Amino acid sequence: MKRKIVRQSSAQLNKMRRAGKSRTDWARVKAMKDSEIDFSDSPELTPEAFAHTVVRKGLRPVMAKAQLTLRLDADVLDWFRAQGRGYQTRINALLRAYRDAHRKV
Repeated sequence: MKRKIVRQSSAQLNKMRRAGKSRTDWARVKAMKDSEIDFSDSPELTPEAFAHTVVRKGLRPVMAKAQLTLRLDADVLDWFRAQGRGYQTRINALLRAYRDAHRKV
């Protein structure tokens, strides 16, 4: 049986949940521990896959940027520069994604 994938915003999902139209057992989800989550259908994110992620452009920065001096290996910096204009923004986005991934642990 082929299923149609429907995208909905979090506001739409919350509205459905409040109206009792959600088919998710939220009480069970809230009671679930991290160790009980089945990630078998989610491949592990390798450093290679992480390096090839697409960063969405056009998002407003949450905070003002801080200028600093950062020492990177020359080959790493050369690789980012070879990607073209916006390489510093991409480095920042990757660092933010890494921070966010490790903040939730």
